[in-house]
Amino acid sequence: MKNAIVWFKTDLRLHDNETLVKAIAQNDQIIPVYCFDDAHFEETSYGFKKTGNFRAQFILEAVADLDKNLRELGSGLIVLKGKPEVEIPKLVSLHKVNKVYAKREVAYEEKQTDAQLQAELFKVKCEFETFSTSTLYHAQDLPFSIKDIPDVFSNFRKKVEKDSSIRTVFDRPQSIKSPEIPAVVLPTLEELGLSFSKIDKRAAITFVGGETVAMQRMNHYFAETKAISKYKETRNGLIGADYSSKFSAWLSLGCLSPKEIYFELKKYELQFGANESTYWLVFELLWRDYFRFMMKKYSNKFFQQSGIQDKGITVNKHNIKQLEQWINGETGVDFVDANMIELKLTGFMSNRGRQNVASYLCNDLRLDWRYGAAYFEQQLIDYDVSSNWGNWAYLAGVGNDPRGNRYFNIDKQANDYDRDKSYRKLWLAE
Repeated sequence: MKNAIVWFKTDLRLHDNETLVKAIAQNDQIIPVYCFDDAHFEETSYGFKKTGNFRAQFILEAVADLDKNLRELGSGLIVLKGKPEVEIPKLVSLHKVNKVYAKREVAYEEKQTDAQLQAELFKVKCEFETFSTSTLYHAQDLPFSIKDIPDVFSNFRKKVEKDSSIRTVFDRPQSIKSPEIPAVVLPTLEELGLSFSKIDKRAAITFVGGETVAMQRMNHYFAETKAISKYKETRNGLIGADYSSKFSAWLSLGCLSPKEIYFELKKYELQFGANESTYWLVFELLWRDYFRFMMKKYSNKFFQQSGIQDKGITVNKHNIKQLEQWINGETGVDFVDANMIELKLTGFMSNRGRQNVASYLCNDLRLDWRYGAAYFEQQLIDYDVSSNWGNWAYLAGVGNDPRGNRYFNIDKQANDYDRDKSYRKLWLAE
């Protein structure tokens, strides 16, 4: 009997999941697994947690939802805690597993973990196969090799839109054959070294983890409100749930597939019409792809101060007080402070806010941009390694920005996007 493990990571969904579909097709029984990796709950060299309270809560919800959805198909989820390269081989031996299936990684640490696991599996004569499940365009369908991808986004976008196509989605499985899987036991936040943080009631949206809520959100944004048709005009908003899609949190954990969003959008356009706004959502998904492909191309250069440009940048001596004032929304620059308070109390911030606070840290305080990126890594519910570090490098002038220094005039920005100060009043209220 052929037994396989499907190791879920940041692909916590049953729809459009090639890893799962291939495992089911090629084996008699599959054992779905999720591992709370100890490495994801450690402190980084910058003094922040890799995963903070808000995101950990979101992950726990998403994992619980995945288990519920798997059980409806006759399976279930085995939840492990520890190092995947230690814990997964134990399960392999216990269930006489021939092969472990997982999503393909592009970032340095995640690739190291996969390599360590593969080495351990080799010792027990178990194969390891990965599938690319995170992007709109498949890496193999790009009109250039990864090493030849243009370092300027617009050049990448034009060529991809002209010469590549988007693969169809994989159907959600109808049933899954698994050995009997006991009721799931999730670690508590305390066991992960964290504590519960209540999201502030002023939050733009309350994110709940899992594929079920992700699909509800997509239906809400497209069918129920038709907010997608105004996306380009409203996307620089600061207050409320529908100024932008808010898909980012569910995309980051793979509760939503970018291809699923794309094909739902195409259905919407047939019914209600295409416009600049509907295209702009695809444009944003392309940026997400681009940062992932860039991470694949440049690997750990995105985590170095000189970035992918190997460019020496002038930074001030590390100033812990200035960094703490930035984190706590105590810089004295009201637009920066309002955004940083929102992030601190909710785990979320608008795209417009992110660009402004990053520009302030890099260009006004002239601190090492990686401290900002590491704080975002801890704090953001929608943290995605490629997009986070790629965007920060971009703002710091060491990433994919052809113009170099991307300075934001924060007074002008505040006036343009918060003219009546309603956003600042909301978050700076005592």
